[in-house]
Amino acid sequence: MDKFENRAMELESGIAAFETKNFAHAIKLLSPIASEGNVEAMYRMAIMLQNGLGCQASTEKAFTYMESAAIKGYPLAQHAYGFMFFEGECTEKDIDKSIEWFTKAANQGLMGSATTLAMIYEEGKLVPQDLEKSQYWYKKAGIEKT
Repeated sequence: MDKFENRAMELESGIAAFETKNFAHAIKLLSPIASEGNVEAMYRMAIMLQNGLGCQASTEKAFTYMESAAIKGYPLAQHAYGFMFFEGECTEKDIDKSIEWFTKAANQGLMGSATTLAMIYEEGKLVPQDLEKSQYWYKKAGIEKT
C-alpha cells in the first residue's frame, strides 16, 4: 500500500470516528491530514476545535481550519465559515462576509446556504429587505414560496 492509499484510509477512518462521535480518535487521525491541506479533514478539525470535542477548544485554530477549507472551495466549510461570521463565533460578526460565504456555498448547490440567504433577504433585519433576492434563493433551494 502506498502513502496515498494509506492517507485515504486514515481519512476514511478519521471521518468514521468523527461521525460516531469518537472525537479523540478522530483528532488523532485527522489532524495530520488537515495539516497537509485536506479540506474534509480541516472542516472536521474546525468543528471539533470550535466545540472542544475530544480536545481543548481553540476558536483561533477552528477559525483558521474553517477558513482554509472554505477558501479551497469545500461547500460545507464555506457554509460553516459564513455561519461563523453570521453568529460572531470564532470571529467578529460580519453580515457582508457571511452573505459572501453563504453565496459561495449556495452556488455549489448547498441548499441550506440558499435557504439561509433567502431568509436573510426576506426578513430584512440584517440587510435591507429584498424580496426578489429572497425568491431567487428560495427557488435555488428548491422551495416554492408565494
